Amino acid sequence: MATREIRVVGDPVLRTPCEPITEITESVRALVEDLLETVDHDGRAGLAANQIGVSLRAFSWNIDGDIGYVLNPEIVENSAELQELGDEGCLSVPGLWFACERPLYAKAIGTDLNGNQVVVEGEDIWARLVNHEVDHLGGKLYIDRLAKEERRRAMKELRAQIDA
Repeated sequence: MATREIRVVGDPVLRTPCEPITEITESVRALVEDLLETVDHDGRAGLAANQIGVSLRAFSWNIDGDIGYVLNPEIVENSAELQELGDEGCLSVPGLWFACERPLYAKAIGTDLNGNQVVVEGEDIWARLVNHEVDHLGGKLYIDRLAKEERRRAMKELRAQIDA
């Protein structure tokens, strides 16, 4: 296992939709170990495979001491009811937090390394996590979902970070 370097905005792997995992190989097992080790740090809620440079559909989570992973997750339910507008951040957009609209409840289904079904669901932080990480796997960043003015502010701050 290894803690892997986090790819940051500007890296093309973050904008490339991830491929489904079609076979459980040693490299997929190693990927899961790396996802679990890399997410297991204070302040890290979730981590998609492309954030560590691997363009496969997998993510890990670390919410209130619950650490896990899912392969090939697909969102099967998002509530129409929205959370209170809350700040969201991303390891791949370091140091920037912006108000991002997310469903109150979300449910994703995928599998584990043994082919067993994994359900990742919940309200609030869990719903935010599911949507945020599945967005990553589709090549999207949370800043893509910001309201127009908030996105403009985010891009300005991001450019200032890059120029610094």
